Amino acid sequence: MSRVLIAKLGLDGHDRGVKVVARMLRDAGFEVIYTGLFQTPESVVAAAIDEDVDAIGVSMLSGAHEALMPLVVERLREAGAGSIPVILGGIVPDGDLEAMEQAGVAAVLTPGATADEVVAAVQGAIERSRSTPAES
Repeated sequence: MSRVLIAKLGLDGHDRGVKVVARMLRDAGFEVIYTGLFQTPESVVAAAIDEDVDAIGVSMLSGAHEALMPLVVERLREAGAGSIPVILGGIVPDGDLEAMEQAGVAAVLTPGATADEVVAAVQGAIERSRSTPAES
């Protein structure tokens, strides 16, 4: 069973959607650790390492993804955990998708993604991370 950490990063206080995603993943057989609201990149990385997760899912509706997502990936690499894939879900303009990919975000899910798409994105990111050399 794969373990996935789900977090709300920054000052975004809307958690209904992330709780729905957590339930989708649980129903698909994932073990889900939800860290709650108002997390920092450092707290997300620390929790991911402490919980020995296979992936991190970050939900952001605030528009701060351009500033915060690269920090999550960077902090993972600094902690020697750069092989943990990071998936972003939320309101992400199409024009920001390339920047998220360049920052090291494994997948981006936008509003309207189905349960099957969410599960496939997370499972695919985990499988790709297991088949590529670890980044530190």
